[in-house]
Amino acid sequence: MRELLLIKDNLANKISYYHLMLFLLSLPFDLFYNHLILASYAVHTVIQFKKSAVKPVFNLRTSVLTSVFFVTLASTIYTINPSHAFTEWELDTPILLLPLLLCFNQLDLKRYSRQLLMAFALGCTATILYLYADAFVTIRHYQMPLSSILSPAFTNHNFSEPIDMHATFFSLQIALALIYLLSRLIGERLTPANQLFYTICCVVLSAGIIQLSSKSIFAALLLIINVAFPYFLLEGSRRRQFIMISIFVSCMAAIGIFNTHALNDRYLSELKEDLSPSFPGQTVEPRLERWKIAAKLIRNSPIIGYGAGSEIQLLREQYFAKKFYSSFLHHLNSHNEYLSFLIKSGIWGLAVYLATLVYGFKKAIRKRDVVFFSFIALVAIVSLSENILDVDKGVIFYSFFFSFFVFAAEQKEPINIPIKGHKYLRKVATKRAVAPSSL
Repeated sequence: MRELLLIKDNLANKISYYHLMLFLLSLPFDLFYNHLILASYAVHTVIQFKKSAVKPVFNLRTSVLTSVFFVTLASTIYTINPSHAFTEWELDTPILLLPLLLCFNQLDLKRYSRQLLMAFALGCTATILYLYADAFVTIRHYQMPLSSILSPAFTNHNFSEPIDMHATFFSLQIALALIYLLSRLIGERLTPANQLFYTICCVVLSAGIIQLSSKSIFAALLLIINVAFPYFLLEGSRRRQFIMISIFVSCMAAIGIFNTHALNDRYLSELKEDLSPSFPGQTVEPRLERWKIAAKLIRNSPIIGYGAGSEIQLLREQYFAKKFYSSFLHHLNSHNEYLSFLIKSGIWGLAVYLATLVYGFKKAIRKRDVVFFSFIALVAIVSLSENILDVDKGVIFYSFFFSFFVFAAEQKEPINIPIKGHKYLRKVATKRAVAPSSL
């Protein structure tokens, strides 16, 4: 804990470090705190600006990290809904600003990435504990059985309701925190006390993942833990042993979920409903039907789409025509980021987004960074079921962590120059100083 709070650096870098730590701790909570801390960090970066410390700005890295913002910018030219397009500009601003701030800021992210990610993981763990405490206080107040903690009243969005956050977007944060702690447990030699502490945190975060019941996050975690972890962190017999244990634990978790009525409904029954055709009397239309409507719109303008801010307007018109009144009244989007790009910016916009994901995967694999790889995998998989870049929390998660991992992977460790050369120079200087006195 001491290394998280006390760092050895100059005052400007200390302030930058504490800004980023507070920003990470604020992520599960109200947007006001995220934006306030980010604005303060931006002002501090401008005040402490030093031309000599600026990292390269006009290069491939910055172009990739900011590319999604410029897709929105370019597709505004031909949009059918200018007012909503400008709203998307505002929403996507962090995608432009965060890479630039990290270019201009002097803080060495590689040096402090472990401390910052640990602070983030501890903040997520504390938030899950708070949500469980709130749930059990409610259960006690209404004299409900303890088993009701796994009922629909306390799972998914109802579990994250006290912090007013969408269950899937909160699950993204929890999953990344869990992956970081697991990577340290598996890939490092820790003291028994640290092993116990990290294990407890992982148990809490895993319970939070199940409680939040995000199907896409659960699927992503199964893939990452059973495939990415052994590939990046282990070799030989340890890898085979880990795969066998992880598959066994995954099967036990799946059996537990399927034997719990509320979780079974959430993970299996709702998944079947989402991927089934609609029928009269449904309260919420399936995702599959909304995807079909989105696909029909895409076929009419596949190359350039309809412009930024056009998705909801076009979909609502089709919802009303097909009598999907629930989707119409709730202004539902396509719930698929790939389809969303096709609607708004066509094939060229989707190609840019896919290229950014490929860039992230390649960089993570080249650096053998399992946490970075897992972040990109989470974004790619959740994009199948959510418009991750149409929600402020999704934009903040994507823009900050993508920039953070790329900059941390890019920065080099400081080189320690051996002092042998100084001893040699000292001997030469001594000889030259002694020579005149001998005459």
